[in-house]
Amino acid sequence: MTIKVLIVDDSALMRALLTEIIGGASDLEVVGAAPDPIAAREMIKALNPDVLTLDVEMPKMDGLEFLSRLMKLRPMPVVMISSMTARGSEVTLQALELGAVDFVAKPRAENISLLQSYAEEIRDKIRAAKGASLLRPPVTTAFTAHSAAPLAGLSSKVLNEKLIAIGASTGGTEAIKDVLVRLPAEIPGIVMVQHMPETFTPSFAKRLDSLGALRVVEAQGGERIQPGHAYLAPGHSHLTVKRTGTGWITELLQSEPVNRHRPAVDVLFDSVAREVGRNAIGVILTGMGKDGAQGMLAMRQAGAWNIGQDQASCVVYGMPREAALVGAVDEVTSLNNVATRILARLKG
Repeated sequence: MTIKVLIVDDSALMRALLTEIIGGASDLEVVGAAPDPIAAREMIKALNPDVLTLDVEMPKMDGLEFLSRLMKLRPMPVVMISSMTARGSEVTLQALELGAVDFVAKPRAENISLLQSYAEEIRDKIRAAKGASLLRPPVTTAFTAHSAAPLAGLSSKVLNEKLIAIGASTGGTEAIKDVLVRLPAEIPGIVMVQHMPETFTPSFAKRLDSLGALRVVEAQGGERIQPGHAYLAPGHSHLTVKRTGTGWITELLQSEPVNRHRPAVDVLFDSVAREVGRNAIGVILTGMGKDGAQGMLAMRQAGAWNIGQDQASCVVYGMPREAALVGAVDEVTSLNNVATRILARLKG
């Protein structure tokens, strides 16, 4: 069945480019292209598209304001088209909070040679958006000292010997946030991969750091992984861990993409299987594709305990499904229960 797409972008050049890219796929059809949200509003009523691509910054009505109204009055899958700037990344993260399924960064002029890869990314994300769940579980507020009590009494040995590894893609910015804000500061170190361009990961780490009890940073490579800290893979490199003495340090690799991604969840999980083994807890969250499945299987075979997000709470049930299919997951649970299961495993 053909997926009907409406493009909303104030740039005539981008509208033409997106029309050509999207219309070039046999299963996608561009039913319209609007220069601003006011025109888009009428076209949505007339054309009833399946998926909307939406520019972040536009005249007449801000993209965020339009998205907020749209998700209240006529919820539908939206893929944001974002500028590769600090401002663009901040606004994009806000858009994901408001209910956008995913985003694609606008191609830079010097990257036009990579247009084929860019085209494939847009098409894949539109297809994933069509089947995405628009229902979002409520995100809790940050942990208080009282709510951190479940880990009271954990020895420093446990805090320093255990490691938590998290992987996510489509829908993952909100899913990771939901997990982290439910965790107390007294928690083993966390390493994370979220599929995201390098201009977006610093803003994402900063946003996560401001929300809960954990210290969240974009990994720089060579850091000692400490309890109460979460290290996010930068968008330009694979993140791995390496044992050193009684603990681990982060390492960054700029080797080739894996599963078309850099950073890739499989690369992180493979290193955790190799270096951490049975002292690891793996978590695979919402996302399209199969990245992380084989790495998580290696973790389980090395003795780690793995948790997969369930279908009902995923925006896109792709990565957790693939991990479950290959036998990599020990337990499946809803997003709002992932943190509880991590804590229970640490206590056990």
